[in-house]
Amino acid sequence: MLSHAISGDTLPPKGVTSRRQNRARLVTERAKVRLSLDVSTELNDLLEELAYKTHSSKSDVLRKAIALMELAVIAKEQGRTIGVAEKGGSHLIKEVVGL
Repeated sequence: MLSHAISGDTLPPKGVTSRRQNRARLVTERAKVRLSLDVSTELNDLLEELAYKTHSSKSDVLRKAIALMELAVIAKEQGRTIGVAEKGGSHLIKEVVGL
């Protein structure tokens, strides 16, 4: 939406999508890949519990887990660690190891 305002285009009425938005949505939908994953019943139960607690889907839980793994890998490459700190705290109370 901001790109419309910057480029001087007029915004479509609320609830109406532009051709550009429709094209972007179609490209995004085509870019997705469906995966089939075999997991233990325990891991499936954990995925369901996390999805319930975060009000999301199991797919969303897996996407977020991958994003956290990426963060950990980047931190390790930079000689840093990843962990858990008290809210507003500056020191780690738990460090994540083995990733």
